[in-house]
Amino acid sequence: MFNRLREDIASIIKKDPAARNAWEVITCYPGFQAIVMHGWAEWCWQRGLKWLGRFISHVARVLTGIEIHPGAQIGRRVFIDHGFGVVIGETAVVGDDCTIYQGVTLGGTSLSRGAKRHPTLESGVIVGAGAKVLGGFTIGAGAKIGSNSVVLKPVPTGATAVGNPAHVIKREVASADSEAAQLFTAYGVTQNSDDPISKVLHKLIDHAVAQQAQIEKLSVALSHAGIACDAAVEAEKLIPEQINSLVD
Repeated sequence: MFNRLREDIASIIKKDPAARNAWEVITCYPGFQAIVMHGWAEWCWQRGLKWLGRFISHVARVLTGIEIHPGAQIGRRVFIDHGFGVVIGETAVVGDDCTIYQGVTLGGTSLSRGAKRHPTLESGVIVGAGAKVLGGFTIGAGAKIGSNSVVLKPVPTGATAVGNPAHVIKREVASADSEAAQLFTAYGVTQNSDDPISKVLHKLIDHAVAQQAQIEKLSVALSHAGIACDAAVEAEKLIPEQINSLVD
């Protein structure tokens, strides 16, 4: 048990530049305190002391603002940063080295007792502030969930998902022990992670502008050739810079 606590403290100090020493983590980090108390609640839950496990979970919620059901499985070196408003459901599984920020919900969409209702986070997953992961599916190892995203389906290993509903914007192929996989990414935000929907819209805008220019050239050529064309319906020309600024 003490080895696990030392691992958790060392992981927090490594990941959070604001953490100065072990004493500060033990006394001032609600995420660490919530995980410690979850260990007590889980111990009771697994031995049939269901009410006591739920009561310890309730006390932990009052003291830390973090609600972890005693039936949830929490891995090693899990870091719940700030943590206020975090909710982790009964059948949720959080793998080793995951990072969860404030306001995150690992929730369920089913009312079936005994079913896998809550998500599984494989090792190294980062879930940004305010994100909601809802359902009994799996978030692949090393995946990142952007802040305020609503995830309703599985996310592949190493991918980044953002939006409501969330969609994958980036996939990274990296081994679990590589430098890229170990890189800490605050709030699940990565550099140069352009939204694919935005990129497609930009391409459609460019295509429409190119077609507009081509039609104008064809109209001029036909007019010079003496071919009469029906009068074109007057419409405001597309200004790509203006439209692109709305998409960004």
